[in-house]
Amino acid sequence: MHIERLQIADLRVLATADLQLRPGINFFLGANGAGKTSVLESVHLLSYGRSFRAGGRDVLVRRGAESARVFAELVGLEGSRTRLGIERSGATWRGRVNDADIGQLHELFLRCAVACFEPGSHELISGASDGRRSLLDWGVFHVEPDFLALWRRYQRALRQRNALLRDQAPDDWFAPWEREMAESGIVVTRMREAYAAVLAESVVATAGEILPEFSGLKFQLLSGWKDDAPMDPGAAADRLAVERGRDRQRGYSRRGPHRADWGLLFDQVARREHLSRGQEKLCALTVILAQLECLQRLRRDWPVLLLDDLGSELDAEHQAHVLNWMQLRPVQVLITGVELPPALGDRDARLFHVEQGRVKPITGIL
Repeated sequence: MHIERLQIADLRVLATADLQLRPGINFFLGANGAGKTSVLESVHLLSYGRSFRAGGRDVLVRRGAESARVFAELVGLEGSRTRLGIERSGATWRGRVNDADIGQLHELFLRCAVACFEPGSHELISGASDGRRSLLDWGVFHVEPDFLALWRRYQRALRQRNALLRDQAPDDWFAPWEREMAESGIVVTRMREAYAAVLAESVVATAGEILPEFSGLKFQLLSGWKDDAPMDPGAAADRLAVERGRDRQRGYSRRGPHRADWGLLFDQVARREHLSRGQEKLCALTVILAQLECLQRLRRDWPVLLLDDLGSELDAEHQAHVLNWMQLRPVQVLITGVELPPALGDRDARLFHVEQGRVKPITGIL
């Protein structure tokens, strides 16, 4: 999949932009604050309905405008074409697919898989489990049609059980919600495990290309059920019932897929806490690129890749490794930077200049 045309209106500092993108590397060059990241942000909105910037939701609309809008023409497998649009007005989102309004935004997100590496991506390694779980579930969402509905079922039952725990409700009130958590939660866990098995292979292969100094790197999934994970809904419901007393003391459910996590194991480093910030970024990027490979294997199509401020996030050697990785694959990449990285060299790329909220193509191919 790649975006052939991208139109942006009233998004942050960008008043309007109409861009023709190439299937491979597209590089956006400009000073800090010029609007480069907002171009990447527009693509991210089509896949997530939110910014990858912290606290970015409330300031998406350009000052003085009523709404922010993004439109894209996608080219998919065997030349299939899809028109996507998303609009933010006040606190309301509206999505369109092939010029028709959609009822729920996930109908839009399913059609536009986008992976993003940005300055905060090191949190995938050093931060809370929520971000790692979200990254994993983004992949499962794109390969398992029933995943979202099952996850919502589980979350609803979890909220009900947690409310009963806080209220110190009678034991017989818990059974229906624990059965629901068990039935939906076991299927969610199996979907994650099947996806993680493919992702783990991709992580090993990707690390060999862009992170050769970390030989023996491995991906490990933690299901959230703890050591003796139940294999069927009955066992899972029994586990929740046994844990109910301790959960009452804590006021929340301590077992289940809502507690799932993943981590990286290293031959040379005892614990992830011993990694430097630069190593954390490289490990995060390894997993993100591995996700692209994984989805290509499972869906037969490549997501779009966003790399924000690549030059300041990676040293020259690892920039070269990443660009080599891209050059060997038919993946569309949007990259930003204040200057062209030397590693870009004479590689084929389309160059855009961004200045004071205006995006202009620089004629020719680098």
